[in-house]
Amino acid sequence: MSNSGVSDRIIDPMMAIANCSTRQHIVVVGTKSMELMVELHRRGYLLAASAGNCGLPAGQYDVALVDWRRRTLHALEATMHWLDDFLSPRAVLVIWLDAQKAAAKEALRAAVTKRGFVVLQGTEHPCGSVLMARRSQALPVQQAA
Repeated sequence: MSNSGVSDRIIDPMMAIANCSTRQHIVVVGTKSMELMVELHRRGYLLAASAGNCGLPAGQYDVALVDWRRRTLHALEATMHWLDDFLSPRAVLVIWLDAQKAAAKEALRAAVTKRGFVVLQGTEHPCGSVLMARRSQALPVQQAA
């Protein structure tokens, strides 16, 4: 366990839902992005970077972990726009939120979908909720029967 119980409370469920490997490039975004990146490095995810040291956008990241605690959904739109060029075509997006009402969760799903992602999973936790989505072009097209 890390020294920070706060990062453990969100990093464990985020990593579980993302199903990351240590060989994937991960970008961490949010207020505590540096703290979370250091925790990922400690756990062996050495290709993790925070928003402050992620380099120039080149579609280089396989996973984006977004810590969106104590932030508005409206502000998430700008962050999602910024993330677009950093993420590969098969990227997974994982967003951690404070506990939200149903209407706010639906607004989040709509915002993620608007950016070209398909929400695949969402999970509730005592201190918030986590949502996982993948770029829509990464999903196989279903053939008509």
